[in-house]
Amino acid sequence: MAGDDLEKPLGVTEPGRKRRHIPIGMPIAALLVLCLVTFVGWAFVVDDPLGGEPVVVVKLPAALPAAGGPAGGAAPAPAPSGAEAPAAPKVEAAAATPAPAGPAAGGQTITIIDGSTGKRQEVTLPAAGGAAGGEVKLAAVEQSLLEATRHGHVPRIGLNGGRPSVVYARKPPPLSDGATARVALVIGGLGVSATATADAMKKLPGVVTFAFVPYGNEVDKLVAKARGEGHEVLLQLPMEPFEYPDNDPGPQTLLTSLTPEQNIDRMQWAMSRFQGYVGIVNYMGGRFTSTETAIGPVLREVAKRGLVYVDDGSSPRSLAGQFAGANNLPFAKAAVVLDAVPSNAELDRALAKLEAVARESGSAVGIARALPLSIERLAQWAKQAEGRGIVLVPITAIAAKAKAS
Repeated sequence: MAGDDLEKPLGVTEPGRKRRHIPIGMPIAALLVLCLVTFVGWAFVVDDPLGGEPVVVVKLPAALPAAGGPAGGAAPAPAPSGAEAPAAPKVEAAAATPAPAGPAAGGQTITIIDGSTGKRQEVTLPAAGGAAGGEVKLAAVEQSLLEATRHGHVPRIGLNGGRPSVVYARKPPPLSDGATARVALVIGGLGVSATATADAMKKLPGVVTFAFVPYGNEVDKLVAKARGEGHEVLLQLPMEPFEYPDNDPGPQTLLTSLTPEQNIDRMQWAMSRFQGYVGIVNYMGGRFTSTETAIGPVLREVAKRGLVYVDDGSSPRSLAGQFAGANNLPFAKAAVVLDAVPSNAELDRALAKLEAVARESGSAVGIARALPLSIERLAQWAKQAEGRGIVLVPITAIAAKAKAS
């Protein structure tokens, strides 16, 4: 049989043998019926009123912004860039406060849709001014005083001539009866530690000037809160010290080895980290401030942007005063570094020296770091200063006019 089959011509069928034919339409029909049964079963089991319509799920920030946008407070943080979304919407309140029975007057109600179940949830945003109780004050930033750069927004003089050093300045208290001198206190090193910054805000009066380092994760929020509490703010600009790189102010330090254009670019990075400051103070920078080709272009940029410049007084070789006078730049220099030696005895000696300089010249600037010891001692001194004929003022009250050296 095997040999016969091999020799048989193709396509020839033996008599009496029938070829089986399977209809092609039967498997296709069976597949369609299976798909239909699966879809009907899914529709009965899954509760999706949106019928599979694409839905965006948004997680609200912990502190809901007040209506009115940037003019009412600090700008909201950008939305996260990751594609992950929570399984169900969750609204986290800054404080455990009972929800109102209906929409607050002037508030806005939004609807959140859960993309997995189709459940809708209505949330009422508070009207401008925030919720009653526990309100955090956030000072506004004037948008007309901002210029866009590749790093973000930096200060500028407005088209109407408005200067950040004037717009963001705090009105100084008047000299009281018996007061003979004005003193501006500057506390530096803020923004890196939220605890130290909160301690300074809690214990020091609003007339004390706060200087923030541009490296903190949430430095912009801390600055907005400090300004809301009435503090004038300075940006601490990292500059090259004599011991660099053994003593390193950070990755964006202005260096004498860089070109003026490179240093201005690093400066603009630091200036874009937060807004609302009245001026700039050096952060370290002994070598940089004593190098004419380095400090000159930087101070011209400070003057161009309508800010004040404060020399922290740590380097006797600083040329900042000379360039400030040449560029009509409002300038102030710390007469005393108050906690060069952080001890109660040395702080008391430094404060006594600061008072003596203020009485002799009419005003003086003292600068200190945000150390717990310094904050505690300066808070006590500030309460007693008026009784000794000293009036505390913000830094712009002393750096109001440029003085040629």
